[in-house]
Amino acid sequence: MTTPVRITHPFHPLFGQEIAFVERRVRWGDDLIFYRDRHGYVTALPTRWTNVEAEDPFVVVSAGRSPFRVADLIDLAVLITNFQLEIQSGGEHR
Repeated sequence: MTTPVRITHPFHPLFGQEIAFVERRVRWGDDLIFYRDRHGYVTALPTRWTNVEAEDPFVVVSAGRSPFRVADLIDLAVLITNFQLEIQSGGEHR
């Protein structure tokens, strides 16, 4: 990739800045952009938080007014419920 990569996620501390792109890979089931931070270390962030992909429609419509997407909150609620059930059952719930 030869074009600059810009961070577009409104809540990322480097929002609006261009980063030193290294590579794009799928790791742990997530599409990631690897880049060099200001100290020269390679680090990663989700591709969807950059201008490499079209902006998330939710982020565009919310215009920075909401830090959470409804789908993500629902997923979180399911995780919490599952953890609670596992704790209540003594670790036998799966």
